[in-house]
Amino acid sequence: MKEEKFGAIFWLHLLPMMLITTALEGLGLAHWGKWQPAYKTIKHYSIHGTLVYEAGQFVLNLGMILVCARLVQVLGRTFHGRITYTYPRSLAVVVYGLSPMFLLRLLDPFAGMNPYVTWGLGILLSIWVLYDGLPRLLMPDPTHAFGLYLSCAFVLLLATGLVRLVTGMYLQGNAGFANSAMGHALLQLMGR
Repeated sequence: MKEEKFGAIFWLHLLPMMLITTALEGLGLAHWGKWQPAYKTIKHYSIHGTLVYEAGQFVLNLGMILVCARLVQVLGRTFHGRITYTYPRSLAVVVYGLSPMFLLRLLDPFAGMNPYVTWGLGILLSIWVLYDGLPRLLMPDPTHAFGLYLSCAFVLLLATGLVRLVTGMYLQGNAGFANSAMGHALLQLMGR
């Protein structure tokens, strides 16, 4: 594959996928709310609260994807790396690998859907897709392919799990960003 095609992955695949899931989840939070098991109630979010949460989640997910792509590139080079371990190729592996996880996030708008269930099923499917996609995009030596796959799968599992833990805790009423530094920074960016 030509390197020029990998720039389109970011603009034509990743950003639309993230914007669609962010918008649908935001509409779900504002319209149906989210079940909070700790309080045994459905919490309905204001438009302002939904925008702050979704903007924070979007930034966290985008940052996580970009950092994971760099880690995949570095991991690839530790396994007797070739010239094929470029950042655009690593980004393609991460974006395509995490596509099933983002696809299952389309279930998040529903009030009763547990955010950890969509993440758990999505990351399992993502690791499965990564098994086929990583050798095709990064072309590692056959002797190192499985080790690279396991390392990359572990990185994606931990990184996406950390992001989902933070966002899931907020949605389930276990953490609030209203008095956090990130919440105040987002409010200042929005001019409020």
